Amino acid sequence: MKIVVLIKFVPDAQFDRHLSGPGHTTDRSESILSELDEYALEAALQIADAAPGSGHSVVALTMGPAGASNAVKKALQMGASEGIHLSDDALAGSDAAATSLALAAAINKIGAEAPVDLIVTGMASTDGETSLVPAMLAERLDLPQLTFASAVELDGSTLTIRRDSDLYSETVQATLPAVLSVTDQANDPRYPNFKGIIAAKRKKTQTLSLAEVGVDASQVGTAGSWAAVTSANERPARTAGTIINDDGNAGIALADFLAAQKLI
Repeated sequence: MKIVVLIKFVPDAQFDRHLSGPGHTTDRSESILSELDEYALEAALQIADAAPGSGHSVVALTMGPAGASNAVKKALQMGASEGIHLSDDALAGSDAAATSLALAAAINKIGAEAPVDLIVTGMASTDGETSLVPAMLAERLDLPQLTFASAVELDGSTLTIRRDSDLYSETVQATLPAVLSVTDQANDPRYPNFKGIIAAKRKKTQTLSLAEVGVDASQVGTAGSWAAVTSANERPARTAGTIINDDGNAGIALADFLAAQKLI
């Protein structure tokens, strides 16, 4: 079984986010492996561990600038079998549509030698937060999609998930190959241990360009995107709120304030 896990190098949520350059793209100088993608990787590792037989592989695939190799490195330390980094200057500024096109081409490249049985993603990226890429990938690869899974089970070639909402849970099935996205309720991602960190140094990694996956530069980046940021401004600093001192009429003052804000 070959499983491809999509991982992303995203700005660390501990720091303020910034846009840079003429295309107002995300500044990734202080970035890490997306926390939500760790759940996807853990789901893939658990599926591979539970599958009968041996020789199963979990391939961590990322798309991004040179620094994104650090996301691949952590995925290998967590247990991925090998890592692939799709990196090309022309990818900068890609929206979800252009991203899915490039990733679909990379997955087809990965599956050239042995077919890919399952593609696993997180529920969203923590920078864009669109949740669009899994569905777009499924469309481009002509595969069934099982999204927002909070529980996953594979029986032979039948993949079953539970999708939870505020009001109900539903069970959905598909036959492999398929695209799967998991939520942060699906599992508890493992931490890289010393053995995993040492083993990661011996694992295969590969960097691919757009030409190597058969994608023209005009199909990605700002040129190939369906959406683009035309302008951006820093968020204004927060101002002090209104303080109501209780001199016996605080209730009336509060009601007047809420009414003025059209909240009541």
